[in-house]
Amino acid sequence: MDSIKLFPKTSALLLSLFALLLPACNTNQTDTTAPGAEDNVTQTDTTTPAEDGNVTTGEVAEDTSDLIGQTVTIRSNALEQIEPSVFTVSDQQFFGGENIIVVNDTGQPFTLPTTDDTEVQVTGEVQRFVLADIERDFDLDLNDDLYVEYEERPAIIAQSLAIAPEPGEITENPSQYYGETLAVTGEVAQVYGNNTFSLDDDELLGGNDLLVVETNPSGVVKEGATVAATGELRSFVVAELERDYDLTWDLDFQRQLEAEYTDKPVLVVDRVYESAIPESAK
Repeated sequence: MDSIKLFPKTSALLLSLFALLLPACNTNQTDTTAPGAEDNVTQTDTTTPAEDGNVTTGEVAEDTSDLIGQTVTIRSNALEQIEPSVFTVSDQQFFGGENIIVVNDTGQPFTLPTTDDTEVQVTGEVQRFVLADIERDFDLDLNDDLYVEYEERPAIIAQSLAIAPEPGEITENPSQYYGETLAVTGEVAQVYGNNTFSLDDDELLGGNDLLVVETNPSGVVKEGATVAATGELRSFVVAELERDYDLTWDLDFQRQLEAEYTDKPVLVVDRVYESAIPESAK
């Protein structure tokens, strides 16, 4: 099955053909994530594509027939939790408020962001929503009355779900994200070493940079580049990071990071990808 990724930023969404792998990745508009090889997680994963073309989320709603059976990744605002395993995403600009159903098939509960401007990243297969089929195929008992308007409309059966805040949202209030798997896109502000760098949030003036540690260095990180990464947010404690991720930082490097990031958040990621966000869409 072809795998398609949709990666928009403000008004752009990137759709990429790629084989889907399964491990554990500002407004009312759809956002973007990075391209490269694809790592899909069951709610705690990275999903990324190889850049191939631009497509709006409206095409998921309007050209569903072209996407049926394809795996897509979209990054957008979640609108409504209809039932515990079902919510909607939408983009007013692209398709006039028409909602897309998301069915959580990750095997784990997923809590939507508590703030309206924090996005979610969804990876899954596009289907037409037929209530009887959804209930049968995914062993769900849904309230029929809640889905009348969604019958035969597009749905994404999510194999991966992640909250997708901006770097500045994380550094402003990290406590609400600790222990969560986050999908984060930002500009590389500083490279400290071959597996450690910081992300800047150019949308939040005066915000602190977010420290990122790669457990498997990608080689794509360069200062000024826009990258995307998915990983777990933790508090920066050198001893714990070295123990849990087999890091081998020398003493001088440890002290440099401790001086700047002690008690601040750090995003620990498996993979980092160059972002496909067009400069004009930032």
